[in-house]
Amino acid sequence: MRSYVTAADTLQQEQSECELSWVTLAALGKIASDHGRYGERRLDEQGLPSEPIGTIEVRDFDGADISAPAAAGPLQLRKQVWQQWAGSATADEPNIQNIDDATLTAGKALCAQDRDLSSGDDWVAGLSLLNDADRTIDRVMATAYVYGTVGNAENRPDPQALQAVTFAINKIGLPYVWGGDGNAAGDEGFDCSGLTKAAYGVADIGIPRTAHAQYTATDTVGGDADPALGDLIFYGSTEHIHHVGIYIGYGRMVDAPTFGQAVQVHPYRTAGDDFVRAGRPASH
Repeated sequence: MRSYVTAADTLQQEQSECELSWVTLAALGKIASDHGRYGERRLDEQGLPSEPIGTIEVRDFDGADISAPAAAGPLQLRKQVWQQWAGSATADEPNIQNIDDATLTAGKALCAQDRDLSSGDDWVAGLSLLNDADRTIDRVMATAYVYGTVGNAENRPDPQALQAVTFAINKIGLPYVWGGDGNAAGDEGFDCSGLTKAAYGVADIGIPRTAHAQYTATDTVGGDADPALGDLIFYGSTEHIHHVGIYIGYGRMVDAPTFGQAVQVHPYRTAGDDFVRAGRPASH
């Protein structure tokens, strides 16, 4: 966290027009190597992993290799990125294994070419420079929404809701399958309620299998405020709920939309939608 905030602050002073937020760097670190914890590693007080991190193999659900080519370190920076933008957070020689140096370098690459990261197009362009796999970009985006939500909240997030959200984010890119309960159940993918049930199952909260049954089993979230992290978002009518997603913050949710569409992130409210309400599963 200190590395992410320090790098964002440094870039804010050097390139204020870039609008780099710590949540982007934190999301990158999470998706790249779980903040340097890949393979049960730990970061020491100098920011170095207990063992050097080489290229982490990442495969899409169809088996395609979507690892960043010749990547290394806790931010999985490609060789070309490191060679062009390597920076040191200290006076020492930059070290790709050091999370302070890797985070600062990632920030420099993101801010290159006068990008304004408050613009969605520039934000995606910056991330694509680091790893252009759609699934990686989508997961970084979703994680950034979560970190931004948690960071701005007055209270700590509900740990079970956070577990459920993390599970759903890890399934981004998995295909929609009618009646699907995911790989653990032997299915190639999920349908909408299969995803939400599995997400809360990982968090040790049992909810019914179908969207309408989940609607009737969850506590209503009222008022005009946005839902909370992990709330379920229901669509249809009070007589028949036909779709459900899980809220991740900033007006976005993760869901398994329909045939031909993978698990993805998108706004939970759109013009003309049939949103009914949000619901909150009861924790144990």
